[in-house]
Amino acid sequence: MIDLQKLTIKDARVKLDAKEFSAIDLASTYLEKIEKTNTELNAYLEVYDDVLEQAKAADERIAKGESLPLLGIPLAIKDNIVIKGRKSTSGSKILENYISPYDATVIEKLKTQGAVFLGRTNMDEFALGSSTENSAYGVTKNPHDRGRVSGGTSGGSAAAVSASMALGALGSDTGGSVRQPSSFCGVVGLKPTYGGVSRYGLMAAVSSYDVIGAIAKTLSDAEIIFEAIKGNDPLDSTTITNKTYEKSEIRRTKSEKVIGVPWDLIEGEGIDVAVKENFRESVKKFENLGYAVKDIRLPNCLALYYILNFAEVSSNLSRFDGVKYGLHVDGKDLLDDYKLTRGQGFGKEARRRILLGTYILSAGYYDAYYGKAQSARVALRAQFEKIFTDVDLVLTPTTPAPAWKIGEKSDPLSMYLEDIFTVTANIVGLPAVSLPSGFVSIEGKNLPLGIQVMASHGKEDLLFEVGKKFENLSR
Repeated sequence: MIDLQKLTIKDARVKLDAKEFSAIDLASTYLEKIEKTNTELNAYLEVYDDVLEQAKAADERIAKGESLPLLGIPLAIKDNIVIKGRKSTSGSKILENYISPYDATVIEKLKTQGAVFLGRTNMDEFALGSSTENSAYGVTKNPHDRGRVSGGTSGGSAAAVSASMALGALGSDTGGSVRQPSSFCGVVGLKPTYGGVSRYGLMAAVSSYDVIGAIAKTLSDAEIIFEAIKGNDPLDSTTITNKTYEKSEIRRTKSEKVIGVPWDLIEGEGIDVAVKENFRESVKKFENLGYAVKDIRLPNCLALYYILNFAEVSSNLSRFDGVKYGLHVDGKDLLDDYKLTRGQGFGKEARRRILLGTYILSAGYYDAYYGKAQSARVALRAQFEKIFTDVDLVLTPTTPAPAWKIGEKSDPLSMYLEDIFTVTANIVGLPAVSLPSGFVSIEGKNLPLGIQVMASHGKEDLLFEVGKKFENLSR
């Protein structure tokens, strides 16, 4: 009997190689768990019909003596990362029956490793939202309280890992879309440096923010996935190499390890009391690990983030017009085709951001909004370069509150405010990770909380180092 709740990727690798169980045994156990659990949680939009065939191929490679980190490991894939010959809808009706003709680069890398793809997971439409309530295919429920959201936009992936319906998962992070649902579901969510992982085959939401990340039970498991998918890609001109930030980033040379905490932002209004208390306890743990804590200043970047977000969404989603691929609705003429297709294909949040983004980019407003936001983005990056001359890492809560009830935040602005701690890493392109930091009891349910650690560009190794220490201390 395989104990899925305790199993990690690292453990599974050892047991697969020792022939304690086969990849088919492992995949079958996950399929049974999915069959029992997914109907209620709605984490998977589709479970692939060839899972056992994939597992059989992995067993054959293991029998020949191969031992790659993800060989035979069952993973879940977010619905906006394309796999050749399979549906990829990005959680939208406008791509309801779209079949991808090619593999994303990360998928190619995972196939080379011999990973087993269990299925595609639910998400906010085109990665626009913070709760997976914006999916055209229904909300994904939180495994810790099924009356609450799983977070977003990678809510399906986080819920799948949390509910032991996958050993690990891929998500995409535009403003916290890997980290926030990981916090809500009590798992680890890693957002790499912008360009650290190829975006080729990731359906674009906000191209200058988007990055594919890993969701897993432990930071070691997230690191294994990251190591498998990272690297420069000629098909994505934004990807970086190991040397990209060697000279351009100023490095701290002092031996003392320092963590920066923006106390003014954390102690401000709108942050849940339980989150503040949990964060203070987490800070004490880092101090016990030998880290000095330094007070730093960080601005509230939500306005900057959303101006650029809306602008890029309006541009990226203009390709979905009912002509080239996806949904097509006949109208009286071509313009009517566009209106009907986009009106029926896009959900409310996608339409809202398209409209706001079109306004931001329109004549007379471009300089006032988009131009100023880009200038502010450059200034923010310079501010972080200065911050990282004084500290090694920046620590915040991942979210200002635990998971909310499904339907509770019907006002879009209240949901945007939930991204206050996560968006900064995307604006600047920094690597960041959300780590489980405890629970808060609400209405008889133990809801997970998370802390976020950010590092300077290309320094995922620092996140892994300190994160593992924090995990060990929290156990």
